[in-house]
Amino acid sequence: MHVQTIFRVDPQSYHPTPRHNEALANLHYGVGRRKGFIVITGEVGTGKTLLVRCLLSELRKNNVAFAYVFNPVLPVVEFFQYIMADFGLAYAGRTKAEMLLDLNRFLIQRHARGLITALVVDEAQALRHELLEEIRLLTNLETSQQKLLQIVLMGQPELETILDSQQLRQLKQRVALRCQLQPLDAEQTHSYILSRLERAGAASTPLIFSVEALEKIFEYSRGIPRMINTLCENSMVNAFAREQRPVAPEIVTEVAADFRLTLPSLPEEASLPLAAREENGESLLRSLFRLLRTMDNQTMEAEKSLQPAVGRRT
Repeated sequence: MHVQTIFRVDPQSYHPTPRHNEALANLHYGVGRRKGFIVITGEVGTGKTLLVRCLLSELRKNNVAFAYVFNPVLPVVEFFQYIMADFGLAYAGRTKAEMLLDLNRFLIQRHARGLITALVVDEAQALRHELLEEIRLLTNLETSQQKLLQIVLMGQPELETILDSQQLRQLKQRVALRCQLQPLDAEQTHSYILSRLERAGAASTPLIFSVEALEKIFEYSRGIPRMINTLCENSMVNAFAREQRPVAPEIVTEVAADFRLTLPSLPEEASLPLAAREENGESLLRSLFRLLRTMDNQTMEAEKSLQPAVGRRT
């Protein structure tokens, strides 16, 4: 299999981690149980796009009609036109009110047949407050027991801040399920890389990446899957060009330098040798004791200066 196909974003290459499984379970449960609002957030490159593709693949299999908005930077009317078009509904020449009426009829008809309808908005942190409020109002399309439209908002951590704002408190209260993706830790990173290689047909031996190279990939990528993919793909290409196997940590370092990636800096104190840290601690204690002695001496001097005045009569 070609190197570029190993580390691409593909639902078939989904690698389960506890946090990603939790997010996917929230999506399946929230949409399937008609919970209304679901919010998934995560830093750039943590796998939101892959989750969306996994979700859309499942929705298609289960006959769930959905509108997928991948670029939400739209005026309100155009946003509704986009949704109508994705649902296969007529929108040309219709006002916003007319589109809402048609959408409501569409949702009621599907609900009467026991079918689910969803709206998935990617990059939701780019939504303006005005449009977020319009999306919130779509949750008013409901029966006495269930929401007619299931709404999924996927976005970067900025979306959390937006939802926590005072003016969107009504929207925040309607969120039924909420999950945040996290970067992978070192063990998950190694497992992720080996899993992707195995699914691509790579044999377990001889090794493609040395253990040291895997550690470097984690350090430079900081556990972000997108950066892991980039480092792995380019490192494998470079190693192939040099006829070198396994991929050495030096190659990973060179690739990281090409992409302007640096190792996370350690706090200055932590980077000092143990002996130096102990010496700094002792020096700090000595300074503290000197300060306390000085304060005691000043207090005693002040008390002595007040003693002759005691008992003095005027």
